[in-house]
Amino acid sequence: MDPFLKKFFPDVYAKEHNIKPTDNQYCKFDSQVLTLFTSSLYLAALVASIFASKVTRAFGRRLTMISGGVLFLAGAALNGFAQQVWMLIVGRMLLGFGIGCANQSVPIYVSEVAPYKYRGALNMLFQLAITIGIFVANILNYLFAKMENGEGWRYSLGLAGVPAIMIIIGAMFLPDSPNSLIERGQAEKAKEELIKIRGTNDVDEEFKDLVAASEASKQVKHPWSSLLKSEYRPHLTMAIAIPFFQQLTGMNVITFYAPVLFKTIGFGGTASLMSAMITGGCNALATLVSIFTVDKVGRRKLFLEGGAQMFICQLVIAAAIGSKFGTDGNPGVLPKWFALTVVVFICIYVAGFAWSWGPLGWLVPSEIFPLEVRSAAQSVNVSVNMIFTFAIAQVFTAMLCHMKFGLFIFFAFFVIVMSIFIYKLLPETKGVPIEEISLVWENHPYWNKFVKSSAQKNKIAAPDSQV
Repeated sequence: MDPFLKKFFPDVYAKEHNIKPTDNQYCKFDSQVLTLFTSSLYLAALVASIFASKVTRAFGRRLTMISGGVLFLAGAALNGFAQQVWMLIVGRMLLGFGIGCANQSVPIYVSEVAPYKYRGALNMLFQLAITIGIFVANILNYLFAKMENGEGWRYSLGLAGVPAIMIIIGAMFLPDSPNSLIERGQAEKAKEELIKIRGTNDVDEEFKDLVAASEASKQVKHPWSSLLKSEYRPHLTMAIAIPFFQQLTGMNVITFYAPVLFKTIGFGGTASLMSAMITGGCNALATLVSIFTVDKVGRRKLFLEGGAQMFICQLVIAAAIGSKFGTDGNPGVLPKWFALTVVVFICIYVAGFAWSWGPLGWLVPSEIFPLEVRSAAQSVNVSVNMIFTFAIAQVFTAMLCHMKFGLFIFFAFFVIVMSIFIYKLLPETKGVPIEEISLVWENHPYWNKFVKSSAQKNKIAAPDSQV
């Protein structure tokens, strides 16, 4: 929004309006202070997720969610009333602390309380909520940009307090997860909560499995150092690789900078917000597809199909932008068919991400970790996610300036790499109870050499596998 840029980032505003001419369209948003405002949130989320691991393990998932909501509310208030750039950045960091807490606790909580038959679909509601939030934010930004007093940006930033209040109040009414209660020595209460959550008294087998998993987890006194042991090699690999690859799909570039990207390729100010709103809508709708298919089709097929779809779209977008903009980024007058083509292929690309790497990037790590290292491994997952979200957000405008349309080819290359990784190394976890996930690794042709010896050593009694 122009009033926002004019107040806090006058150099960017001057370049955008040719007050300070720039030689290249690709470079007009290349401002490290502007990108620090965007990406400081993710750096803070990284720090918070490490501390949230200890809070989640010691005090439960629910308290971590409430803490995240309070921090998020404080950040929204500071941003909404900001007068200086430092207030924006501190507010974004508080939002980041809140996100770190939520990302650490919510996927674990949902995986633990969901019936295994519906675990995939229910966990993907986490991603659906994110996509709906992005879509609603795009609509509000579009509307607030039209405010004549130039204060619309305050409403855009300040209204982040609404979801913060929702998570604070909502988490107060949630039961604690039975796994967490058992982990904290409250077995009787855990059984009562399990009966309430499942809606039946017939929970003895599941409860025994949870207790057995908890007993095994108590043997691990230092989950962080335990993650480095060979028996947790597949879990640590996935905790690092999946969020790393998720950021290198290029989707966060589209999400964060859709208005900037559309402005750069010749859309007007409100037109760029409208285009971002359209892609946000595609994101939310496509996430619904994954919710209805993940427990039927499976995780691997969605990963691979989404990867192929994103790869093709990125090549088409690169070719389209390259043909019109060349290397100087000055296309002259853009025909409507060109603008429409770019938006259509970006929407197809967004849809591919939204039913594959988007939700599965959170679902798969949250369900593959054994209880004894679950909190620590999820922290690694969130931390890697935030490190690379921060890095990509911080360097995106500089990359766009120097790589130009080649930026899309850069991300397309990584989509090929990540698809090969999934095909070769990720086992299918569809329909596997969370307490029996270790059997999946034991039966994998590559990972079994790491986990087999561990399973034989521990000899934990388990019911017949449903793998």
